[in-house]
Amino acid sequence: MALFEKNKSMKDLLFKTNHDWTGLVLRLTAGIIMLPHGLQKLFGVFGGYGFSATMEYFTDVMKLPQTISFLVIMIECFGALGLIAGFASKLWAAALIVVMIGAIHTTNFQHGLFMNWNGTQSGEGFEYHLLYIGICAGIMITGSGRYSVDSLLLQ
Repeated sequence: MALFEKNKSMKDLLFKTNHDWTGLVLRLTAGIIMLPHGLQKLFGVFGGYGFSATMEYFTDVMKLPQTISFLVIMIECFGALGLIAGFASKLWAAALIVVMIGAIHTTNFQHGLFMNWNGTQSGEGFEYHLLYIGICAGIMITGSGRYSVDSLLLQ
């Protein structure tokens, strides 16, 4: 079991952090960027459609399973809050990477890499998603950093 080396517990894998500024900057960036998207989908704020309409769009138009649709909404909202607080940041970062890969696959890949800056494409590219995946990968490596709930859990 190479994944669980000696003296490594599940708690260490999920909550261990380097207590540095890097983790703080990465998780606040990722959390603050994702939170409005999650709030749009869950509560309909910031020009969003709210939970019911988002679920309907995901299941009826995009043909996603209801469970996946629900998880996307919850991960975007509560994952962002978890990142901002620095609670289980590695887990939330991994979940958000999966959401971003799903968004690329279902929506953005067909439009190419670049965002639609000039309004000439039929949709947005996936460069934003790749940047977000990179930020989340950094969180998975370094942990939550300073001023995080995770740093308190392993004291």
